[in-house]
Amino acid sequence: MLRIGYHASHEQFKPSTLLDYIQLAQQAGFTAGSSSDHFHPWSNRQGESGFAWSWLGAALQATALPFGVVNAPGQRYHPAIIAQAAATLADMFPERFWVAMGTGQALNEAITGDKWPAKADRNARLKECVDIIRALWDGETVTHKGLVTVEEATLYTRPAIKPLLFGAAVTSKTAEWVGSWADGLLTISQPLDQLREVVEAFRRGGGAGKPMHLKVQLSYADTLENARAGAYDQWRGNIFPNGMLTDLRRPEQFDMAGELVNLAEVDKMVHISADTSQHMAWLQEYIDLGFEQLFLHNVNLEHERFIDDFGQYVLPDLLRPRYASL
Repeated sequence: MLRIGYHASHEQFKPSTLLDYIQLAQQAGFTAGSSSDHFHPWSNRQGESGFAWSWLGAALQATALPFGVVNAPGQRYHPAIIAQAAATLADMFPERFWVAMGTGQALNEAITGDKWPAKADRNARLKECVDIIRALWDGETVTHKGLVTVEEATLYTRPAIKPLLFGAAVTSKTAEWVGSWADGLLTISQPLDQLREVVEAFRRGGGAGKPMHLKVQLSYADTLENARAGAYDQWRGNIFPNGMLTDLRRPEQFDMAGELVNLAEVDKMVHISADTSQHMAWLQEYIDLGFEQLFLHNVNLEHERFIDDFGQYVLPDLLRPRYASL
């Protein structure tokens, strides 16, 4: 069943504001939620960065929506703590919580002062963390000495139904690797040909038949000019290749890189339009690729209009055919 979710961007809004927005989103007809998990914002213009795991408990209690979060265990977070946090949410809110595991960005993970590893080492560390988390969910007592260390950890409170553990991937190479171990794929919107390569790689690597979720980056406002201005102000530092985005350490560096970007470049990575029918057409292309959940991230700051208008003009048409067939 297709779900269309609201993405809670902790880098751009206070947690209290996001709690209001997710409740408005449910009332408007959004059928899921997703959350970022940052220590720093991408830009000083965004200026926020609440703790996602505190917020998730409140959001799951305040709504009836299923939720997911992107997490990078292994440096800022110990995998045993993430196993415990996810198990607790899954126990309190059965079958409503999933987590996507990724290798993270230096922007968030390097705050520990530990070395920021090369991509291959981050992949290896992530796989160790995934195996540790699953072993703890299975009730094993875990001792592990590798790129991460665990000493006689046992998770006593475990959910009856384990949360799905997705793999977060942006490139086709990572997506193919993720297909071999993850319960599903979480990726982000990008030019359709590139996204199709990510999907094919995930399926080729072992992901055939597994669920796929997509975070869609868009900018919707009352006018095209405002949608463009909002996207450029808030998201121009995020359009660079993933290899660059993962290695920058400070919001100021993203801001400096963003000064080199023109609006045409932002337009390639963010769907910018004041026309809900155009947004609906873009979203339908992703549904046709096989994504079963779309999480809409309106990258500008005008979220009440976005929630209301998409609830009225976009969600009914996209969701109705799926429900009508049940």
